[in-house]
Amino acid sequence: MKSLTELALDLCLDPQYPERPGGHLNEAARDFIEVLTFADADAIMAMINETIPDLTGDLPVWARNLAYRLACLQRPHDAEVLRAAGVDLYSHGPDWDDHAEELGRQADEMDTSFPS
Repeated sequence: MKSLTELALDLCLDPQYPERPGGHLNEAARDFIEVLTFADADAIMAMINETIPDLTGDLPVWARNLAYRLACLQRPHDAEVLRAAGVDLYSHGPDWDDHAEELGRQADEMDTSFPS
């Protein structure tokens, strides 16, 4: 797999239009990332619940992972958000199972430490 820097450079490079960095990106993906970047956790979780309520939605894996990641960063102590992110990761194959288990473990620890 390419490094993060190499992947970032791929986003910038378009041999056909070198004067327009990122011009070759799909407009819907660009718009989604731009709005998601500044969305709060409530808006992110609402979008997730509306687009993938049963974990079978068509939202691309990269978009789901990014959305959950941003929600978890905004709410690092929200067991419900961490658990939902972990459950979603299980649907993407075994490569993400370790991350999913860690999120579930963190959520369980929070439930034990701060019972409702």
